[in-house]
Amino acid sequence: MRPQGSRIARRRPRPGARLVLPPHAPGMRIGLFGGSFNPPHEAHRLAALAALKKLGLDAVWWLVSPGNPLKSGRGLAPLDERIAAAKRLARHPRIAVTGIEAALGTRYTSDTIAALKARCRGVRFVWIMGADNLAQFHLWQNWRGIAAMLPLAVIDRPGASLRASAGVAAQTLARHRLTESDGLLLADARPPAWIFLHGLKSPLSSTALRAKMQLHSN
Repeated sequence: MRPQGSRIARRRPRPGARLVLPPHAPGMRIGLFGGSFNPPHEAHRLAALAALKKLGLDAVWWLVSPGNPLKSGRGLAPLDERIAAAKRLARHPRIAVTGIEAALGTRYTSDTIAALKARCRGVRFVWIMGADNLAQFHLWQNWRGIAAMLPLAVIDRPGASLRASAGVAAQTLARHRLTESDGLLLADARPPAWIFLHGLKSPLSSTALRAKMQLHSN
């Protein structure tokens, strides 16, 4: 019998989508930064740069998702447009922007991670998320399975730190939390393991930027 939530939920692979993985090799430490990137903004880039430095990562892959199962698709720009905008923003040789989920046909983060681990043997992946996502992490499909598959790095976000720290996931995983000074050890830590990275508090958010663009278009 499969544990609850372990069934792989798939979208149909996007027509014409080809699975092309960024450069990788066994032993590399790679951060996975998933999201809708609708639109991408400087806070995404700053979070990736902070993770590269504080966690000693070799690369960060931005996984631009076809859609978020917890959000309405209303106002979601076409995937190709979001990927192109993210590539223009990234501007760093160790940040790779991908549409891997569309090519895999996976719907949930846990399935995407499992597929990448199967295809990238020996790579030490770390999942990167904002503090606002940690606050609702317990609502994600198979969230405990995600925490058991790879270490997690949580990036500080304005107004979200206290709510995230008091949330179900943070409390459940409290004994597996590393101190921020141990950031360079995270990629090699046996999961479940996670860390909270302070100091990055850009007020930018995709929601606020969409609202601003809508205001100017009216």
